[in-house]
Amino acid sequence: MTRSFEMRNRFFDQLCEDKRLMWMGQNTNHFEPHPAVMEAMNRAIKDGDFHIYAPPLGLEALRHGILEDMNIRSASIMITNGAVEALYNVCTRFNEPGKSFITTDPSWAWPMNFAKHSGAEVIQLPIYGRERGYKLSIEQLRAAVNENTQMIYLVDPNNPLGTCHTADEIKEIADIAKSVGAYLVHDSTYSAFADKHTPAYDFYPEKTIVIYSFSKWLGFAGMRLGAIVASPENIELLASSPPNNLGCNIVAQRAAIAALETKAEWFPGIKARLSRNQKAVFDRVAAVSQMVVPVYPAQANFLIIETEDAGITPEALVSAYRKQNIMIRQGAYHTRQFGHRFVKVSLTVPEEWVDQFCDSLPQMMDEAMAGNSAATLF
Repeated sequence: MTRSFEMRNRFFDQLCEDKRLMWMGQNTNHFEPHPAVMEAMNRAIKDGDFHIYAPPLGLEALRHGILEDMNIRSASIMITNGAVEALYNVCTRFNEPGKSFITTDPSWAWPMNFAKHSGAEVIQLPIYGRERGYKLSIEQLRAAVNENTQMIYLVDPNNPLGTCHTADEIKEIADIAKSVGAYLVHDSTYSAFADKHTPAYDFYPEKTIVIYSFSKWLGFAGMRLGAIVASPENIELLASSPPNNLGCNIVAQRAAIAALETKAEWFPGIKARLSRNQKAVFDRVAAVSQMVVPVYPAQANFLIIETEDAGITPEALVSAYRKQNIMIRQGAYHTRQFGHRFVKVSLTVPEEWVDQFCDSLPQMMDEAMAGNSAATLF
């Protein structure tokens, strides 16, 4: 019997081993980092830092750097092996059987799986569509919570939609969480790409937990480095039985410190290139029939493209592009209810990749409409 996770692993192994592949489906940053980042990484390897365990909560310089980057002053921080480990620790530690875990649809799937594993009931509030503005409304959330609500999980900016909440909206969401005593997990993985991002911790420090990632803005997906930002009391609880108590990738931590110290010098250039790529895709889609980019400009490093009105399944378009060595993502990865309506295209990638995606679009649409079938995708 072929097991689904074995199939999934072989699928991604093939992608990893394809050196020609243009990675436009996982929101990873493929731009070159600042020279100081590479120098810090190389120096850590040369000095043999990889022989030692890092401090269990992370290097102090990195912990302070993240607080400065997020403009949060009074919180504590736990460095983790990527944001996924952070979410696993939070969702398994603070959810319990018989309680509810509220998130949006679409959202990111793995925290829901972690909550279910802890016995929580997962409730998804639909946010897809122009009539909803592609984001959670205060009225929706207020109607959904009660004294049984254990956790509210908010990806902001939203993955996969790219919408971002205003400061007033974040305050109201925090007030609603506080009114029922729920934990508010503010997943800020894409916050660096937003024009303005407001951490919910400012309004509800008692039970707000902010998730921070280096995979996207710094391009450290393969280095596995993230963080939990929370009150000292909650970090104390999370540190009592973490998935990893021996410290995280010390080479990555040294490099991340250098990245934060130089971020003001180089990251505006990343955002400018992202803006250029978003516009190129938006303009190209606008020139073809019956496809649309509904959220533009996105407040994250990707765009969604609605394919349904063109009579194209997302899976067929993904498969067509894969034959051109371009990886994009089908909406079903994020949502069963709305996944048939869109694909997602990651855009912190070289401009030539984006131009090839745009130039190929009419041909890929023809191929997708002709076949409308796809291999197994994950």
